[in-house]
Order: sequence, then C-alpha cells, then structure tokens
Amino acid sequence: MEEAARTTAEEAGRRVSTLELFFDLVFVFTLTQLTVLLAADLSFATAARVALIFVVLFWMYGAYAYLTNQVPPDRPSRRLLLMLGMSAFLVCALAIPHAFDDGGVVFGLGFLAVVLVHSALYTRSHGRDVIWYAVPNSLAALSITAAGLFDGLAADGLWLLALVLQFVTPFLAEHGPRRRDGREAAFLRTQLGALDPAHFVERHGLLLIVAFGESVIAIGIGIGDLPLTADLFGGAFLALALAIALWWTYFVRDEHGAETVFSATPPDRRWRLAMNAYYYAFLPMLLGIACLAAGVKKTLGHLTEQLHTGPALALAGGVALFLAGDVAFRAVLRLFPVSFRAAAVPVTLAAALLGIHLSAVAELLALVGVLVAMLGAEARWSPCGAGAEAPESPDSRAALA
Repeated sequence: MEEAARTTAEEAGRRVSTLELFFDLVFVFTLTQLTVLLAADLSFATAARVALIFVVLFWMYGAYAYLTNQVPPDRPSRRLLLMLGMSAFLVCALAIPHAFDDGGVVFGLGFLAVVLVHSALYTRSHGRDVIWYAVPNSLAALSITAAGLFDGLAADGLWLLALVLQFVTPFLAEHGPRRRDGREAAFLRTQLGALDPAHFVERHGLLLIVAFGESVIAIGIGIGDLPLTADLFGGAFLALALAIALWWTYFVRDEHGAETVFSATPPDRRWRLAMNAYYYAFLPMLLGIACLAAGVKKTLGHLTEQLHTGPALALAGGVALFLAGDVAFRAVLRLFPVSFRAAAVPVTLAAALLGIHLSAVAELLALVGVLVAMLGAEARWSPCGAGAEAPESPDSRAALA
C-alpha cells in the first residue's frame, strides 16, 4: 500500500514548496529594480542595459529552478544553502541601479555568490559533473565583477563575454562529461532531462504570477498622490485589464498544455525543450512585464495627454514583447494556434502611435481591445486550442532546439 501511494504521488508530480515561492519573491525584486531603472530613463540605451542585466540574472534563476526540481529543499542543509542564494540575489537586486557604475563590483560579487551556492547544491544531484556548470558560470560572474572596474565599451564588452559564457554552458554540460569519461550522449541527455514536469511548469507559472504583481503595484505607484477622480480610476482599471488579459493569455490556455507536452516528452529530449520554452521564450515575456510596468508608472498621471515616445513605447512594447515570447513558447511546445497571437504582436506595437498622437487613454483602450479580440478569436475559431498537439514526432520538436 505504501509503495502504491508513493508511486501515485510521483506520477501526480511534486508541488512547488513555500521556500521555492519565497525564493521567487526575492528574485522578482530584481525585476522590480529593473522596472525602476527603466522608468527613471525611458531610453533605448537604458532598455538595452536592463535587458542585459536581466538576461544574465534569469540564467541563474533558471539554473536554480532546474536544480530544486531535482534537489528539493527538503532538508535543513539544502534550505540553508537556498536561503544563502536568496540573500545573494538580494545583493544583486540592491546593486542594480548602479550596476554599470560604482555598484558594478558589488553586483558582480553578489552574482558570484549566487553561482557558488548553486554549484554547491548542484553537487547533490550531479556530483563531479558540476564542474561543467560551475566553471563557465563562475567565469561569467568574474567577468561581470571585472566590468565594475571599467567604464564604457570595456564594461559592456565584459558583460557580453558573460553572456557568451552562459550561452556555451549547456553545450559543455551536454558534451563535456562524454569527452572526459566516455559516457554516452543519450545517457547524459536523459540525466539532464530527469525533470518533474508538473513541478517545473508550476514553478515558472508562479514566477509569472509574482511578476504580474509588479504590474499591479505599478498602478499604485503611478497614481501616487494624485486626486482620486473618475478618470484616474478609469485609467487604473484599464491598466489592470491589460494585466488580466496577459494573465489570461498564458494561464487559461498555455500552462496545462505545456505540462502535457513535458510529460509526453522522453527525458533525453526534455532538458533542451525546457531550455527553449522556459528560458529563451520566457525572457521576452518577463521583460515585457517589466516594460509594461514602467510604462504604467509613467502614464497614469498623464491619461488625457499625448505621451512622449518613451512611455508610449514602454506600454505597447511591453505587451508586444510578452506576446512575442508567448508565440515562441507555443511554437517550441507545439501548442496551437499561434497565428492569432503572432498577428497581434505588430498591432499592439503600433498602438504606441495612438499614445504619441492622441492620448494615453487611447493607447490603453487599443491595447486592451487588441488582446480581447485576440483571445475572443481563439475561443471562437480554435475552441480546442487549449490542448497541445500530440507529440507524435519528438525529432521534429528537438529540431526547434
């Protein structure tokens, strides 16, 4: 009876622990700080640096999400190490506003601590294979730390070097052990893909929920001490409707389908699928939420006015980024349809023109209208779109990697 109960529990999948959710709350503070940085200077240069910082940070968040999927924090030693990782992410978040000037070294040292804690925990599941993650990740962290000692192109070049090191890490993890001791590639891919699908999908869904909370907080910050008029409430409700529509876009159709695909994918292909769906595709989705939050902060106090280019593009660009990431997410996992969402990307981006030439309210109305029309069209013409295409050909899905 006990064995049967254990088997049933394993098939049902492990739930995300409260400590993992606590970890995510701390990590999302980095997204909050990036939103503050972007809202303070809505320029392309700042947006590029925000994207650069987040790409680097999200790589290590993904590494922790993958790690705790295989090494659950169910023992005091693991919990304490995970809390150290949380503290290191907090250091990074606090240093973000000055990551490219006098706070660069502090940011880099915090990031190095994030990497070292992850490496220590990673040994619990992969033993000496940790070297293929720990070395390139540590070199990336040292590169970022060194960038804090320089200005201009030298600093930017060291940040880009860190990105390159992160980009080659999966290749090293997949091929390094094979060259060292002759293990078969299929065995290594199976070991890397030994993920609990239910836990992995739920973990990233909860991260999105916490990130959406940032867009709601942005409404309150955008209103500030302004008089509570009917127009202001209308703008706040439009901003909330925008966040709700984006929530609907992912959680009503995508999350369940993603879990179905992951469960049906053999372990030797699951790891690469996880990378493509929950790192590369999730990046623009989360950055889109940050851009949207920055746009909301700068917009709600100027609802009836024509917007400057920065706030207008932050609003429309944030929605377009999220949708583009979701289109990539669906394409990787073969969740259909994608055509309605792909068509909505340029339309939402063009809505920035309404904010620039008419008013913030006009842009908000247009964005909400496009998302509602997109979701309505899917419900009308693709009522079964919430499911996933049966993964009949894993090779075709692997090709997307």
